[in-house]
Amino acid sequence: MSPLTNGAETRQAGAVGRSAPRPDGTLKVTGQFAYSSDLWLDGTVFATTVRSPHAAARIRSIDVSAALARPGVHAVLTHEDVPGAATYGMKVADQPVLAVDEVRYQGEPVALVAADDAEAARRAAKLVRVEYELLTPVTDPTTALDTGTRGVHPDGNLVRHVKIRHGDMALAREQAEVVVTGEYEVGMQDQAFLGPESGLAVPAEDGGVELYVSSQWLHKDLEQIAPCLGLPPEKVRLTLAGVGGAFGGREDLSVHVHACMLALRLGRPVRMVYNRYESFFGHVHRHPARMRYEHGARRDGTLVYVKAHLLLDGGAYTSTSPVVIANAAYFVAGAYAVPHAEIDGVAVFTNNPPCGAMRGFGAVQSTYGCESNMDELARALGTDPLELRMRNAMTTGTVLPTGQAVDGPAPVRELLASLRDRPLPPAPDGERDLRDLPGGVGNTTDGEGVRRGVGYAVGVKAIGYSGGVDDTSTARVSLTVVGGEPSVSVHTAAAECGQGVTTVQAQIAHTELGVSRVVVLPADTRIGDAGSASASRMTWMSGGAVQGACRAVARELLRRAASATGLSPSALALRDGHVVDRTGAPVATVAALVGDTTVEQTFTYHHRPTQGIDPETGQGDAHIAFAFAAHRAVVDVDVELGLVKVVELATAQDVGRAMNPIAVEGQIEGGNAQGLGLALMEEILVDDQGRVRNPSFTDYLIPTILDVPPMPIEIFEYPHPDSPYGLNGVGEPPTLSSTPAILNALRDATGLALPRTPIRPDDFTSGPPPAPWSHIAVSHAPGEQ
Repeated sequence: MSPLTNGAETRQAGAVGRSAPRPDGTLKVTGQFAYSSDLWLDGTVFATTVRSPHAAARIRSIDVSAALARPGVHAVLTHEDVPGAATYGMKVADQPVLAVDEVRYQGEPVALVAADDAEAARRAAKLVRVEYELLTPVTDPTTALDTGTRGVHPDGNLVRHVKIRHGDMALAREQAEVVVTGEYEVGMQDQAFLGPESGLAVPAEDGGVELYVSSQWLHKDLEQIAPCLGLPPEKVRLTLAGVGGAFGGREDLSVHVHACMLALRLGRPVRMVYNRYESFFGHVHRHPARMRYEHGARRDGTLVYVKAHLLLDGGAYTSTSPVVIANAAYFVAGAYAVPHAEIDGVAVFTNNPPCGAMRGFGAVQSTYGCESNMDELARALGTDPLELRMRNAMTTGTVLPTGQAVDGPAPVRELLASLRDRPLPPAPDGERDLRDLPGGVGNTTDGEGVRRGVGYAVGVKAIGYSGGVDDTSTARVSLTVVGGEPSVSVHTAAAECGQGVTTVQAQIAHTELGVSRVVVLPADTRIGDAGSASASRMTWMSGGAVQGACRAVARELLRRAASATGLSPSALALRDGHVVDRTGAPVATVAALVGDTTVEQTFTYHHRPTQGIDPETGQGDAHIAFAFAAHRAVVDVDVELGLVKVVELATAQDVGRAMNPIAVEGQIEGGNAQGLGLALMEEILVDDQGRVRNPSFTDYLIPTILDVPPMPIEIFEYPHPDSPYGLNGVGEPPTLSSTPAILNALRDATGLALPRTPIRPDDFTSGPPPAPWSHIAVSHAPGEQ
């Protein structure tokens, strides 16, 4: 196994649309895959981070002498040792490389220690003495903007206020015959990826540095790292190391600058690997949210307006909070046609852990609020929740609250109808196996308190970068002859985070060039930017770049074949290593046309232009495409013990084109599992001093195989007109509607309000049960009863 990377990946590539095995699959299941935490070189030293135990404090002094005196310690660095810019950030450079005069959250990096081995570094780190002057932390986002609240940031505690005003709300209120209002809350979720943050920094002979790191966006990392190191970008070279999951948690920097600083200081390779405890402080999390929704409808269930206020806790630094709150606000109305809207989305700074990107990117929170309130509206109307959704379902041409018309497929009714028509799991009959009861064999009842419920939800999210960002991706494709056979190499900076983009790139090359042998080179910054593995965009954007480069290579091959045969290039095609004519008869081999040369093309793919939204009205054509998923959850809940078992979680999702069907199903199953976790168990608990109470997988619970129910999936393929092969984003939509479907099923089973996710056992059992939907205010038009 290579000490640095897993090398180029060679495989017999299948065509687009066929299920293809992952080239890294065998290595991963046999434990041979080199993740970033496995990297090493001779002479490597090990580094760790000294972190603040306080959420808010001024730094009076830092004494590193005792740590430096310890045998085996090579360096201890503080903010005074940062060679370049003191701060970095995804959107705003407001996060210190190492804390200067103040710490703003528990776990903020204060110093770095490098030693002969990881244990020596950790022991030395405990000897770094930091004198703090404690401040009163700002931990309640609802009061962060109040007059008199201490500013977490010099410019105040407002990250961004997004306003969307659409239609005529005065007219809407006159037309609405039933109005339902509800308040909802979403807890802070962790990405809980398999591999903690890690990387290996290697000093280069030219005075620069090479960094092998698990990441989601190599070029954005480079953009932030180089200024902090005081180096030109060409002297900082990044290569993607094995990534053990990401889900948004690797968009921000972690070990990157720290490892490089130490490598440049010492002139030796430096390895940094967080343990699980440190990982909880080393990356951003999903924003906790508090939301107030108001839906107005006619008596027949037709939606008239939505009014919503969203409050997201961004924690101590900006990260991607300005974009997350925008995305949350964009999709307040959900996958429905709503002619009038008044939406306010606010993100604030606090001394809680920094929050940023996580799968679903704000739309998870707003979908939870919308879908919960839709069930409340159905109850107020006396209407079936599924029928209410189908009545108001978005279609092609529906105008969003941002004023943009949906111009691609919007099969919301079709998705819901497929769930409606799917048979329900059989109801329990007779004596039940304890393993089938909520709580499993630990259940101390015979199931007499078990109630079954069914819930539905549907979600919509934009695909790709929005709001006027020029989304691009670059690929280089080379065709050579190796051992007498044509071989294609594909080089992009696309981050393989487990979503399968490596496999898709190989499939595209096989499809476009008719060559079976495809090598996907390691992603690095020697090739142009691929953008982030986020926004469900990577297959679309990097797939488009690879397709474009392959087609340029194909044109050159057909030009050579036409020159040799006298036929028109338009009469020729590539197939199975040959150039064939219109009858399918071979006229030349690809190997002969390439000979001892290399046919190479680089292509940069752009999606169509978008617009930024108007800051006062929120109007604008901000998005390139939309993806949809719907869920039906069947749950059993023991109302006496507060235990829940999800019996089934069925999904219907439009994917445009299933590029690799088995991978598509895997993405949906993974999104469902994370949605289930948010519904029932996953939450980072932060006390009123800003301290994380459960930074471990002992106390932060994630679903296991025993928690994951059967997940029947129906995949719809409505080709998108603007994308390569008609594909659409897949990874994020399952997380949108899986959580509210489960909560709606629990509400159906119990009649309880359950406004907060994740639910807890005492939400079912503490005190006398509230009246059904007691947190909901229902009003009628004047004179109505």
